[in-house]
Amino acid sequence: MISDVVVIGAGVLGASTAWHLLGLGAGRVVLVDPTPAGGSTARATGGFRSTYASALNVRLSLLSRAKLLRFQDETGVDPGYRQVGYLWLARSAADRARLASALEVQRDAGVTDSRLVDIDEARRLNPAVTDAEIVGGAFGASDGTIRPLAILSGYLEGARRAGAEVVAERAVGLIGGERVLGVKTEARTIAAGTVVLAAGAWSGAFARAAGVGVPVVPLRRQVAETEPCPLPDDMPMTLWLDDGFHIRERDGRALLLRPTPGAEDPFDTTVDPAWLAAIQATAGQRIRGLAGLPIARSWGGLYEMSPDGHALLGAVPGRPGLYAVGGASGHGVMHSPALGQLLAETIVVGSARALDARPLALERFAEGRAHAPDPL
Repeated sequence: MISDVVVIGAGVLGASTAWHLLGLGAGRVVLVDPTPAGGSTARATGGFRSTYASALNVRLSLLSRAKLLRFQDETGVDPGYRQVGYLWLARSAADRARLASALEVQRDAGVTDSRLVDIDEARRLNPAVTDAEIVGGAFGASDGTIRPLAILSGYLEGARRAGAEVVAERAVGLIGGERVLGVKTEARTIAAGTVVLAAGAWSGAFARAAGVGVPVVPLRRQVAETEPCPLPDDMPMTLWLDDGFHIRERDGRALLLRPTPGAEDPFDTTVDPAWLAAIQATAGQRIRGLAGLPIARSWGGLYEMSPDGHALLGAVPGRPGLYAVGGASGHGVMHSPALGQLLAETIVVGSARALDARPLALERFAEGRAHAPDPL
C-alpha cells in the first residue's frame, strides 16, 4: 500500500490531524489503529477550559474554543460544547493566591471572562457545594464540557468522507533507514512520504521500540460514575485546587475524579477499590445529594504525559519524515482541534500558522527549553 501520510493512531489527536491534513490538500492519508475510537478518547470525561496557569495552554484552549464553536458547521457533528463554566475552589489563602496568579496569566494570553470569586459567589455558582472549608475560588465562564466521542466522530468520519482510509491493524514498526519511509503493521507495509505518530499513551513505547526519541509515558486516571443524581445539567465543572477532586454532571449522573499515583504497570487501567471507596466518601462530604449514592460504574484511562506536562508537536529530531503529536498530559481531547491544525500546517505549509508552535517542539528538552509545569 502507498500513501502520502500515514497517521499511527485514530484517537482524537490522530483523527484531528488527518482531517486537517486533508483540508490542506495533503494527498492520500491512511490512519492505522487496531481499535479506532477504542483508546483513551473513549474514556475521557470531557472537560474544556482556558483557565490554566500556562500561557501556552491558554492559547491552545482559545484556538480550540474558536474551532469548537465552528465544529458542527465544519464537520456536521455537535461537539457537545456547553459553556457551563469551571469553578475552582480554594481552601486556603495560599490556594486562592495561586488562582489569582493564574488569572493574570489568563488575562495576558487573551482570556476576558475568568475571575476570582468569594465564598458567597462560589456557593451561588454551585449551590450543591457543602464543603465548609472553602475560602473562595475562581470561575471561568466560557469553560465547560464537551463530548469526546462526538469530537472524535466529527474528525474521523470527516476524514473518511474526504478520502482517508482507516486500517484496523496494529503498527509494529517504521520502515526506512535514517529517513522514515512508511509503517509496518501486523499484516502489511504502508509506504509513505510522511508518518505521524499520534498513538496517545502508547506513543512512547512504540517510539522506543523503533529507536526513536518521543518522551511520552502513560499515567492511569480513574473515574467513578454515580447512579442518577439530583445535580442540575448546567452545574459548572467544579474542582478543589488542593487535592484535585472534581465533579461534573453528565447525562443525569455525577462523574467523580481525583488524581492518584499511577499503577505499578503503567498501562494498567484497573480501578483501585480503595480509591473508589474514598472518592465516593469525599463526594458525599462535599456535594449535597451524593451522600450514600451508589456508584453505578467506574473505569480507568491513560493520560499521555510529557516530561513537562505540555504537548509535543512537530518533527522528530534525527528522523526525517517522522512527526509526532501527543504528550498533552490530560488536555488531549480539549486541545485536539488546535493540535491537529497546527501539526497539519507544519507538515503541509512548513510551519504552523494559527499559533506559534515552536514552544511545543520535541527538541526543547535537549535544548534546555522545557516549560515549567502548569500548577492548574
